[in-house]
Amino acid sequence: MSEPVAGGTGQEREDERGGVLELDPSSSATRYEPEPPADDGAGGRAGRFWSSRRIPAALVALVVLGAAALLLYDIAAVRAGHPAMAWRRELAGELARQPLDQTWVLVAAAVAMALGVWLVALALTPGLRGVLPMRRDFGEVRAGLDRDAAALVLRDRAMEVSGVQSARVRVGRSRVKARAQSHFRELDDVRADLRDVLGAGIRELGLASPPALSVRVRRPTKKR
Repeated sequence: MSEPVAGGTGQEREDERGGVLELDPSSSATRYEPEPPADDGAGGRAGRFWSSRRIPAALVALVVLGAAALLLYDIAAVRAGHPAMAWRRELAGELARQPLDQTWVLVAAAVAMALGVWLVALALTPGLRGVLPMRRDFGEVRAGLDRDAAALVLRDRAMEVSGVQSARVRVGRSRVKARAQSHFRELDDVRADLRDVLGAGIRELGLASPPALSVRVRRPTKKR
């Protein structure tokens, strides 16, 4: 575990431009970046899990299949000497009469483009943001850990620290944010213990890419 980047008594508050405004003595904060896991050559690369996205794929397939079947049936009917369907004649006539700079044409084109971009994004991105990949100690086995479950485990570890009255832990893909309230002990001591306990907890989760840790401790708000 690397050394904390920021520490000491107080929490530095920053404005939008990054300048320090004041030092809050009622809280203590620190963050550190975890060491990269050792690569001993065992196992394979632990990439993110891909979502199957069955519902969007099924809906798109049904819409495309229905539209293609209807269009092919109409084309085959025209080739056989029958008149085209009324909807296709009306659609062709409307498209021939309407200029392309009409508002509804531009809106329809924008909607179609947004839908296409959304479908492409679904096809090219893995999804399953709530599952964190774990280390692949064996090449044939892939394991993942739910982010909410990881947050619950780390919160239970934080509540075991002496002086912690309440704690909240949020686990992201690249950072774990721990917020705790301490009703006794020095804030820096509680923060240091939380940093050590949660750092060890993150390592014990066995994640392929251990997230960075951000710890903040403050006193409970006084009731008036």
